Amino acid sequence: MSPQQRLSDSKNESGKRQRATLRQELPLLVWMVLVWGALWQDFAPGNLVFGLLLSLIVVNLFQLPPVILSGRFNVLRALAFAVSFLWDVVRASFEVMFLAVFRGPKTKSAVVAVSLRTESDLMVTAVGHALTLVPGSFVVEVDRRSSTLYLHVLNVKDQASVEKARADVLALEAKLIRMMGSKDELAALNAESNETATGKEGTP
Repeated sequence: MSPQQRLSDSKNESGKRQRATLRQELPLLVWMVLVWGALWQDFAPGNLVFGLLLSLIVVNLFQLPPVILSGRFNVLRALAFAVSFLWDVVRASFEVMFLAVFRGPKTKSAVVAVSLRTESDLMVTAVGHALTLVPGSFVVEVDRRSSTLYLHVLNVKDQASVEKARADVLALEAKLIRMMGSKDELAALNAESNETATGKEGTP
């Protein structure tokens, strides 16, 4: 999808930007409130309510670039993603500590290009931020036109390590799609999973 098509999808026939409903804005508001709490390192109810008020002001008053939301948000998938993400952060922290103490400058790294399934700006941004928050990897560049992330990864020994890094990124993207991706993205992901399962069953 071209940038012109993305912009066209966010406008009505008169050329004015469409007004998103509260349901469509809910994932964005939740994300902004969580970021607010993380920045202040304070998740007390009062601080989160204040963050929500600021988020509503920002969304309603400022002319932000159009963000096309899916209109769906799976709470159970969000909880599962939060647990999985926290585990990834803890595990990666120990791995980076081990490499720093025992491997030091001998540790090899690489920049890995990963083409995502999604064309949604919001999903690409969410994947990029989630990857950067995990120690040992961060996004150095994003090709918005092709939805490609260029990721700096530690401890890359061979081509198998490169493929594992790509698989980990795509697995993270799949979790986010199941949590808040569009119906079309979810259907495509389920079809891909079914094809993969069928291929494994047919392998002798």
